[in-house]
Amino acid sequence: MSIISILKRKTNKILFTTPSHGGNISIYKKFYHWYKSDISETDAHNPQKGLLSAEEKAAKIYGTKYTKFLTNGSTSGIIASIIASGAKTIAIWRNAHKCHKNGAKLAGCNIIEYDLNKDESTGTYKAISVSDVENILLNNKIDAIVITSPTYEGFASDIKSISSLCKKNGVKLIADEAHGALYPFSDLLPESAVKYADYTVQSLHKTAGGINPTALLHSNDNNPEKALSMINTTSPSYPMLATIEANVSFLNSKRGRKQIDNLIKEVMALNLPKLNDDVTKILIKSRSMSGYELSEILYEKYGIEDEITNEKTTMLLCGIGTNKNKFERLRRALAKLDIV
Repeated sequence: MSIISILKRKTNKILFTTPSHGGNISIYKKFYHWYKSDISETDAHNPQKGLLSAEEKAAKIYGTKYTKFLTNGSTSGIIASIIASGAKTIAIWRNAHKCHKNGAKLAGCNIIEYDLNKDESTGTYKAISVSDVENILLNNKIDAIVITSPTYEGFASDIKSISSLCKKNGVKLIADEAHGALYPFSDLLPESAVKYADYTVQSLHKTAGGINPTALLHSNDNNPEKALSMINTTSPSYPMLATIEANVSFLNSKRGRKQIDNLIKEVMALNLPKLNDDVTKILIKSRSMSGYELSEILYEKYGIEDEITNEKTTMLLCGIGTNKNKFERLRRALAKLDIV
């Protein structure tokens, strides 16, 4: 049984339940099929059974103890991970996504902030290293640490070694891998944290083709279900959950893995200098202009919008929906700007 099969199944029961549209009207006509699939946790449908089955299947795919589907983005996964970890004192990067600190505050944790070095050549923060973690553990008594790998600009940490270090010191490791949802499915990308960290959070919508704001929470520690129930709605969107089920199945399929490999080949064919660890984050440094100037020219003159930029570099984010036409347009623009 799956969520998808349940949504396809019709019921002969007369439902005086939520949602009140009953699948009979679609106020926004463009989403007619979404309304038809938008069910609630009724006895007639029993979608919880399908969700549990889909999550158990996903856990087997990722090799984790638990994998939970998220419809409120990686933000909810990070917050739930911190709560589920039971940490009293937690180390968090000073410039991390705001959900890290918010999660710690909601969990009532004492926060120890740590700093990371900047790569002056790219104007970006470096990923946390093993020695960075060693220093944090040496100078602070903590129960858990949250790390961001990959960084927004595609720099990845040695997760396996960091995980080993944390385990030796009895510290829970929470990995914000929001931008690394493709990692478990390609040897051409950095190693994923899913099999090493106590908790790993991935955003499917960032690079893996998911709709906003679908994500995953993987746990090799406690079942995060109770923590998630503290912050999530009691009326989940089953159409969104079904897209997560389909998304995971696609990534794990031959077709999905081939699409990931094709994406990487397209990026490599641009023949740009490799400035980071993750090729799906195209980090560009111009010889003649700042990152901000490059960003503006790409947008105003060539109609290309980047994901993030700084004084030194501009980053264009790619995912499995980045097609050949996009790459060809980017290639022509970069050639005219004498970057490739």
